[in-house]
Amino acid sequence: MDDISALMDDVATMSKIATKKTAGILGDDLAVNAEKATGFLANREIPVLWKITKGSFLNKLIILPVAFLLSAYLPLAVTIILVLGGMYLAYEGVEKIFEHFFHPKGEEKVDTPLEVAEEDLPEFEKKRVKQAVLTDFILSIEIIIIALSTVVNEPLLTQIVVVSIVALLATVGVYGIVALIVRMDDFGYRLIKMNPRDDSFSDSLGKVLVNGLPWVIRALSVVGTFALLLVSGGIFNHNIKFFHDLFPGLPSILKELFLGLAMGLLALLLMKLVKSIFRRKP
Repeated sequence: MDDISALMDDVATMSKIATKKTAGILGDDLAVNAEKATGFLANREIPVLWKITKGSFLNKLIILPVAFLLSAYLPLAVTIILVLGGMYLAYEGVEKIFEHFFHPKGEEKVDTPLEVAEEDLPEFEKKRVKQAVLTDFILSIEIIIIALSTVVNEPLLTQIVVVSIVALLATVGVYGIVALIVRMDDFGYRLIKMNPRDDSFSDSLGKVLVNGLPWVIRALSVVGTFALLLVSGGIFNHNIKFFHDLFPGLPSILKELFLGLAMGLLALLLMKLVKSIFRRKP
């Protein structure tokens, strides 16, 4: 009983630390999936979100055993995957900023669910779900590896329990909040239709919820972008000695933001260079 109590105490402590370290990356996961599940007809939003959630659980089931095996037999691989994932997150964050400021608006037309013909909706939903599950897979790798890095020196049983708890909380927490967000406008419409008056409190609150949904999605996207840069910068700062020793007097949040921006910009330039080389080939 004493051993079990000590184990549970360690698990609770390490789970709290691991959850804090992975919290930043969840902002982007939340924004991506809220955007993917909104815009459909009210009766399709939750089914689409449920498909993405099931895909997320499957992602975790695939990633967790591989992560534990690597931690047990090839721990260096955990750090390498963590840094490579940090590079991807930095790239994604800088790309979002680049697209916002430099991509000509209106150049590309992106279909939204309500603009798609009814007969094409099943295929469109399938595409949306596939994109969301793929993004979730990449983010899940980072969440699990970051959580694993906090308990890498703990016994294997503690690692398994802590990382599994964090993975479960990440999935349930993110998709639970997304479910509330995607129903926000529907609940607003119900409040508006609650009574025939046009100036009632329910009407005012309903309009706030309906008009506020696009702003919530946009705010999540902005927060998620900065979270990507901070999380990636933190990965570089804590896992690469050169970066850890760089600018010792700079506050950690500024240093991590700078590292995320710098490495993301480098990755973006390399990606554009590679694309331009392949375009030139006959």
